[in-house]
Amino acid sequence: MAEPIVDHETEGLDMVRPKRGNRIGLKRWPRHWVRRGITIAVVLALMPLVLTFLYLPPFVHPVSTLMLKDLATFSGYDRRWVSIDDVAPALAHSVIMSEDGQFCFHRGIDLGELRGVVDDALAGEMTRGASTITMQSVKNLYLWSRPLGSVRKVVELPLAVYVDMVMSKRRIMEIYLNIAEWGPGIYGIEAAAQHHFGVSAKRLSRRQAALLAVTLPNPIARNPAKPGPGLRRLASLIERRAGRSGAYVGCLR
Repeated sequence: MAEPIVDHETEGLDMVRPKRGNRIGLKRWPRHWVRRGITIAVVLALMPLVLTFLYLPPFVHPVSTLMLKDLATFSGYDRRWVSIDDVAPALAHSVIMSEDGQFCFHRGIDLGELRGVVDDALAGEMTRGASTITMQSVKNLYLWSRPLGSVRKVVELPLAVYVDMVMSKRRIMEIYLNIAEWGPGIYGIEAAAQHHFGVSAKRLSRRQAALLAVTLPNPIARNPAKPGPGLRRLASLIERRAGRSGAYVGCLR
């Protein structure tokens, strides 16, 4: 009687053949993570929209992403919230004339400045900053500084328009002055005034206000209490402009 032929190459394949349920699980696994990723992206996109409404009441004191980073790294920081009514008018006027002269007139974005930046970039020239106070507030509240700055700008622009639609100019300025960085671990105008000049924000002189305003573009490298010749000249220019700012600061009244 002939012995049955056994194919040793195929023997045992039934033992290692994947179960039907496993194949389905492998197919579903990527979809599961895609859905989760989309959900997270939607939540992150909606957070600034919701938080902006939560920040409308004057008794709410927002913190910046830099403050949260300092907390997460146990660095600590000094921030003392102060109402805009308790800030020397010269400070807000100096900040507008230094950082965003069209603050009271634009809708979150200064299209003229933005157009100039685009033209300079297309011409291969060095571009200048075009961030408005509203855009800086959006960045400080919701976004990041580095890396991927160009990606941040794409997100920043529509958020700035939205914030300007929802918030009053006065509230935007109040939040900005209370979350802006004025030195390592120094946030907000009250902490800055106390740290650099030993006075409250309400008692800042016009000169001190101008020095603090011109420090904002680079608060780590610039020291308003010990200004160099260049910073002193710039502060003198801003002090003169703030003194005759007039309609440029009308939205803060």
